[in-house]
Amino acid sequence: MLLNNIKEDSKILIVDDMEDNIYILEGILQEAGYRSFKSTTDSRKVISIYAEYQPDLVLLDLEMPYFTGFEVMRMLKEVEHDSYIPVIVLTARSERETRIKALEAGARDFVVKPFDEVEVETRIRNQLEVRLLHNQIKNQNVILEDKVKERTRELAHTRREVIYRLGIAAEFRDNETGDHILRMSKMCEKLALGIGLGKERADLMLNGSPMHDIGKIGIPDSILLKPGALNDEEWVVMKKHTEIGEQILSGDTSSLLTTARIIAISHHEKWDGTGYPKGLKGDAIPIEGRIAAIADVFDALTSQRPYKEPWSIEDAVKEINSKSGKHFDPALIEVFNKIIPEFAEIKEKHK
Repeated sequence: MLLNNIKEDSKILIVDDMEDNIYILEGILQEAGYRSFKSTTDSRKVISIYAEYQPDLVLLDLEMPYFTGFEVMRMLKEVEHDSYIPVIVLTARSERETRIKALEAGARDFVVKPFDEVEVETRIRNQLEVRLLHNQIKNQNVILEDKVKERTRELAHTRREVIYRLGIAAEFRDNETGDHILRMSKMCEKLALGIGLGKERADLMLNGSPMHDIGKIGIPDSILLKPGALNDEEWVVMKKHTEIGEQILSGDTSSLLTTARIIAISHHEKWDGTGYPKGLKGDAIPIEGRIAAIADVFDALTSQRPYKEPWSIEDAVKEINSKSGKHFDPALIEVFNKIIPEFAEIKEKHK
């Protein structure tokens, strides 16, 4: 509704128990160019008419049988969820107490009987303009809220993409493609859901785990790409990738990067305390690291590498179960065994 179309587009409801008053008001509205208005003399019908008609303005008599204007305004507040209910009170009483009571009940303006045509038309138009501006502000707020939500979604998506692509960059340094981190992250999500961490934390596992080996970008090529076995000194350097990853991902308190940092530093810890870099044992290992360890090893075993052929899913499952209570959390292994078909589906879908 535009201001210049306000008379054509506005809907007005007239409530007065006197037929003559309604006749006069309808005549004023029609003469002024208003096209849509309804009226009733029965205050009991106001709420149902209001709900169906959704008027932009209500001309409401105060003194009526069944329900007074005050009672009608109270009922309107119960059915109208908008903070602005446009009501102009029709009254023959001009004393201060009545006006204050009507304003407190929700009235926006007054028209005193007997009606003055110019006054009535002016007050109606003024209130309709206020109503229109109120709706425009409300709609603008909704639009702004939607834009903020959309922008927030875009920023979250961009952050996830950056994390994922940095994870891919680390994999390429290790002669891998991005397929490993894609599969591994989806397996982390499935396992997180399987143990009941909930959708939000499972989503953090999905989007944070691709950075688990980001620290490899700090490992010299002579060690990272060495075709043979690493000697003791080289292995010490290689294990540093967990701490490098933690350092890269530190300094941000967001849930996503915090999860990524925890996974980077703890996914090589082992349940029996023989892992690295800190030798954590049992529940001292963050649950994120324990989950990532299973997903990482399962995908590594079942994937082809330059130095090995892929294991069958059956052999990989057997190997992982043999390490329950040693490398892996036994409680997680129980859940892992129940969702092996889901892991196999991920392998098949993202070969």
